[in-house]
Amino acid sequence: MRYTHVPMPNSITHFEIPADDVKRAKKFYEKAFGWKITPWQMDYFMIETKEKKEPGINGGLMLRKNPGQPLMNYISVDSIDAACKKVEKAGGVIALPKMEIGQGMGWIAAFKDTEGNMMGFHESPKQPPATRAAKKAPAKKKK
Repeated sequence: MRYTHVPMPNSITHFEIPADDVKRAKKFYEKAFGWKITPWQMDYFMIETKEKKEPGINGGLMLRKNPGQPLMNYISVDSIDAACKKVEKAGGVIALPKMEIGQGMGWIAAFKDTEGNMMGFHESPKQPPATRAAKKAPAKKKK
């Protein structure tokens, strides 16, 4: 049997692990799984679970902000507004409205599914169209 990769829309692209004791959680995940966890911003650490080009996703480790704050998986979408409408139409509830996460980093939102599970959306900022460099005419051969 030959496996052919067919890209699926709306893949999970990032996860976040909340922790009451970030130092303890960092030590646990590094020891248990060999993940590389490095400081990024105040109370937020980037988690590398794989090498570039390897399958899988990377994530973040953060100080828990609210009691019961769950682990969050983020689904990549072209439009959070459109995705939230689909969630509501399917019976889900928007738990965190669309909000910007930082200049140039895009937006997030969160929803609860029909089973009470929390998931997030991430919308990347639109990139300007790439401009092609003008091709130079071939140099004329000297005779």
